[in-house]
Amino acid sequence: MAGVSVPDLLARARYWGFRIATAESCTGGLVAAGLTDVAGSSDVFERGFVTYSNAAKVEMLGVSAATLAAYGAVSEAVAREMADGAVAHSGADLAVSITGIAGPGGSEFKPEGRVCFGLAQRGRETRVETVEFGALGRVKVRKAATEHALTLLAAALE
Repeated sequence: MAGVSVPDLLARARYWGFRIATAESCTGGLVAAGLTDVAGSSDVFERGFVTYSNAAKVEMLGVSAATLAAYGAVSEAVAREMADGAVAHSGADLAVSITGIAGPGGSEFKPEGRVCFGLAQRGRETRVETVEFGALGRVKVRKAATEHALTLLAAALE
């Protein structure tokens, strides 16, 4: 991945003794793929959840159906529950979540390129944020979201 050195990210996780999980919707597993492209990543990467549907978010990560109904899948509330669920349903110490609208399409209230991220770490408060990548097109939004998720993981390990 362009901006983040994944080997360095994995080395820092090893140093701290952290295992990593991902909970991905609009990126469809690209963050997990980026981490596992590096040989030897199995000692750090614990698992990835690709929860594209709302049902998968509920069943695999424990996202509340009430949260989905109240805020929609593309929301910081859902990103928080996805990240928390990835830690709770794995042996990971650190998890990143991604849920967004890669495009094409979107709406006045949730435009193409809006992506919500969660970062959960055992024993710490989960952080969430929304990034407006804009209507770059599906491929570029997914790539930008993947890179941003890796950046969040790298920052958490500094």
